[in-house]
Amino acid sequence: MSQVNRLSRGGRIDRSQPLTFTFNGETYQGYAGDTLAAALLANGVDVIGRSFKYSRPRGIVAAGAEEPNAVLQIGSREETQIPNVRATQQALYSGLVAASTNGWPSVNNDLMGILGKVGGKMMPPGFYYKTFMYPSSLWMTYEKYIRKAAGLGRAPLENDPDIYDHINQHCDVLVIGAGPAGLAAALAAGRSGARVILADEQEEFGGSLLDTRETLDGKPAAEWVAKVVAELKTLPEVTLLPRATVNGYHDHNFLTIHERRTDHLGETAPLGAFSAPQARHRVHRVRAGRVVLAAGAHERPLVYANNDVPGNMLAGAVSTYVRRYGVAPGKKLVLATNNDYAYRTALDWLDAGLQVVAVADARSNPRGSWVEEVRSRGVRVLTGSSVIDVRGGKRVEAARVAAIDPVAMKVTSPGEWLDCDLVASSGGYSPVVHLASHLGGRPEWREDILAFVPGEGNGLQKRIDAGAVNGVFKLGDVIANGFEAGVKAAAETGFKATAGDLPRTEKRVEEAAIALFQVPHEKPTARAPKQFVDLQNDVTAAGIELATREGFESVEHVKRYTALGFGTDQGKLGNINGLAIAARSMGISIPQMGTTMFRPNYTPVTFGAVAGRHCGHLFEPKRYTAMQAWHVANGAEFEDVGQWKRPWYFPKKGEDLHAAVARECLAVRNSVGILDASTLGKIDIQGPDAREFLNRVYTNAWTKLDVGKARYGLMCKEDGMVFDDGVTACLADNHFLMTTTTGGAARVLQWLELYHQTEWPELKVYFTSVTDHWATMTLSGPNSRKLLAEVTDIDLDKDGFPFMTWKEGNVAGVPARVFRISFTGELSYEVNVQADYALGVWEKLIEAGKKYDLTPYGTETMHVLRAEKGFIIVGQDTDASVTPDDLNMGWCVGRTKPFSWIGWRGMNREDCLREDRKQLVGLKPIDPLKVLPEGAQLVFDPKQSIPMTMVGHVTSSYMSATMGHSFAMAVVKGGLKRMGERVFAPLADGSVIEAEIVSSVFYDPKGERQNV
Repeated sequence: MSQVNRLSRGGRIDRSQPLTFTFNGETYQGYAGDTLAAALLANGVDVIGRSFKYSRPRGIVAAGAEEPNAVLQIGSREETQIPNVRATQQALYSGLVAASTNGWPSVNNDLMGILGKVGGKMMPPGFYYKTFMYPSSLWMTYEKYIRKAAGLGRAPLENDPDIYDHINQHCDVLVIGAGPAGLAAALAAGRSGARVILADEQEEFGGSLLDTRETLDGKPAAEWVAKVVAELKTLPEVTLLPRATVNGYHDHNFLTIHERRTDHLGETAPLGAFSAPQARHRVHRVRAGRVVLAAGAHERPLVYANNDVPGNMLAGAVSTYVRRYGVAPGKKLVLATNNDYAYRTALDWLDAGLQVVAVADARSNPRGSWVEEVRSRGVRVLTGSSVIDVRGGKRVEAARVAAIDPVAMKVTSPGEWLDCDLVASSGGYSPVVHLASHLGGRPEWREDILAFVPGEGNGLQKRIDAGAVNGVFKLGDVIANGFEAGVKAAAETGFKATAGDLPRTEKRVEEAAIALFQVPHEKPTARAPKQFVDLQNDVTAAGIELATREGFESVEHVKRYTALGFGTDQGKLGNINGLAIAARSMGISIPQMGTTMFRPNYTPVTFGAVAGRHCGHLFEPKRYTAMQAWHVANGAEFEDVGQWKRPWYFPKKGEDLHAAVARECLAVRNSVGILDASTLGKIDIQGPDAREFLNRVYTNAWTKLDVGKARYGLMCKEDGMVFDDGVTACLADNHFLMTTTTGGAARVLQWLELYHQTEWPELKVYFTSVTDHWATMTLSGPNSRKLLAEVTDIDLDKDGFPFMTWKEGNVAGVPARVFRISFTGELSYEVNVQADYALGVWEKLIEAGKKYDLTPYGTETMHVLRAEKGFIIVGQDTDASVTPDDLNMGWCVGRTKPFSWIGWRGMNREDCLREDRKQLVGLKPIDPLKVLPEGAQLVFDPKQSIPMTMVGHVTSSYMSATMGHSFAMAVVKGGLKRMGERVFAPLADGSVIEAEIVSSVFYDPKGERQNV
């Protein structure tokens, strides 16, 4: 296969290992050591995708993480698809399958491409917001087609066959970046004996040294890299992580590293030792004593007309492809620059035997060493000039070079068109400040380098900056700065280090760059051909100016209005140019404009890596009670409640849900039933201030609760809305056992800890989750006392063991706590034993209960029984919008407590005192055989035209075998004052169910049965 742009020699690729791959259905060939981007360029592929907004043809621009265009879909099968992979960061492997993420019917002939020709005038910033406002009925339609047109990858629909994992690590020194500064820092710190982690996002260590023209000690710089890496491998406390991006910097020097372990080996991870699958990606969660930030700098492109046509590239990227990959992405080069360093691209191009048409330097009289070398080799250098426009559709055909005045923003000569197929531009270098900004530290502007460098931050980062990220660019200074940072980091973590001998670098004259954040055009920016600032998000200079004219003056507002620096790009190439354009438009300085806030992740991280092994049963573990085996053996149907598998109902042969529940309900009402209530949250609360703490978190009073007694309580959030409920028992004067709802156990414990640690740290109180420690068996029904008496030594006399008390004793020979609590309205006992003994106790209760026709019942029956008594279930009869008063539970509110409990002020807001608030009531359907659907909306006038005035909804609804008719609980506006009135539930099929508003307590309203 012919690789039309592959050079005959050079590069760090292995030409003895050809690799075949496909792109957009076409088969191509590259070599081991290529990135996908290098291989595509080698095969002359110009158009990689279409732009996000205008569908303009786009080609490869960069060679690393800053690449804005070559964002591809990787994978040959649905289950192995990976969306939005940068071709510049994907190592080539045999059989790789890649495709563009947009373009129809093909990326080369995209019908949406017409937008690219007219989009600048018809689709300015804010176009979607301003155009698709009306009619609102079409919003969903608009969204569907706008999303379809956007250039984003497609998430796979099948399960990922690979595995991912996490690892927690501690180190003394974490070095971010393995370029010249990072290698020097890691070597200095590693020699001291400190635990060092060196992470770099590239396939191999070395950074810019892998493709530089400069030498170290008179030898190619790559040899120094190999020597340093070899020594680092011999140091036992040094961990080397290539293909590992430090993607987030968090509080207390906690950093996350996304390591791509096998992406370079194939579509799926190969098997490792013992035929076990390898992790495809790994997230390292690192606590570092010190961080050396040596992330380097990104080259800035120049902003000129039509600078997005394929064939416009960064100057440094061109050198990378030529020197590192042996690829010349064109034949005839025009170089546009404002600095000396870009001249190395012209020299690299000449060394490859290719033609440099001209160099356009915006400076008036550059005289640096590389500048003079380029001149000496016969290259035409046009000073005080720049490329101001490009001609071409799917490939650069010519570049227009003209004299410019960057300060006055004027073109000062007619210029000329130069035939070429590649334009390489360099507008200076932007230190990679992203990680240093993740904790809120603002970068600081340095006029001498025309760039932002990391600020001091807010003191939360123990960080040392080194190399280009620190504004140091000369190679010798970079290495020295890196060694110094490594020595300092080691010393600050208790290790003694010395820098050692520094490699000798070449001496060359280098002149300062000049500010050129936008190349002027003969026409005003708004009328000139599009000058792209952010290539990934199709943000133009004209769009930024428009945003400032429309009043978006804050840098964050400009970002959101134009999408500058959005998405996976995070402003790597375009931010500084964009900020400078906005600042000039508003007549302020760049430091006054400031930067946007960079956030994790620095580059995209796959969801698989985020999840790690926490998927399937490890993500959502199935929790079983101690009686699970018995439930399964006895035919229980289960439902998931707060991760627990709870018996839903116990059907007998021929029974469906309704028949089984009716039988279970009657068994409890007429004799006795047994419920596995082990899943209720249980929190052990101890400490001298335990009572005071309970007073503050519950709505009712707890100061005088005696040992041996229990009390029902409601919890509210700060807004006064019911949050959870349960019974708390006093085990000793400073010892309480709190029960919560099954689904609320974790959040209640977290909430208690939050308030203790942040609001009332002076209170001496401690919380321990004991949900799994205790199994709970509830005996409920008129014969429950008789049954329990046969297996316990506890005196169950009603006067000695009244309602809402508890006792300790033995049940079935096992130490137990027995609580006389009822959630059914019947005489009930909750037997708590250590979970290890629970199954045996359960089986003995079942055996002893045969004479009483003891019936196991599940959660559905429990719901019916409690609803007959008007007992609420938080989360079903509440929805974070009801107060205790709305629930007609004002009796559970301590209105005279000395301390204002959580939610007191919230529930006494004016809005919470309205008489027409939704209030909990009972509903009795006029047709006793019709069951109101839960969630059904309620109206007072069923004949009202649509849209009808909704006045509430049904929260719980059942058919009662005990009462012989259906019933429901609902929240209705002003419902407590509407007893006896009618309400209507219009259903989707056009029918209407009429019901009478009644008390929410349907069964035994005086509570006589639970107190017998």
